[in-house]
Amino acid sequence: MEVRDSFGKALRFVRQRRGLAQEDFSLVSSRTFVSMLERGATSPTLEKLDSLCTVLDTHPVTLLALTYLLGSEAPESLSSSWIRLVRS
Repeated sequence: MEVRDSFGKALRFVRQRRGLAQEDFSLVSSRTFVSMLERGATSPTLEKLDSLCTVLDTHPVTLLALTYLLGSEAPESLSSSWIRLVRS
């Protein structure tokens, strides 16, 4: 799985866990751009990543760690630990 695809899955996962819609990012990004990110069609700049994470109330490192976790063959216990961390 490509990093862009994994990032998209991580972004969608955190957004949904936070109960947010793509439109909730309207102050920092368009719904279309968020959709493109979630589909793995594009990648964010560091500045955009920071803005998105502000809306998600999540540190960028957490989102990036989840990105690489979803794109790897990490042990299920490690994946579960990160997922619990994001839910809180």
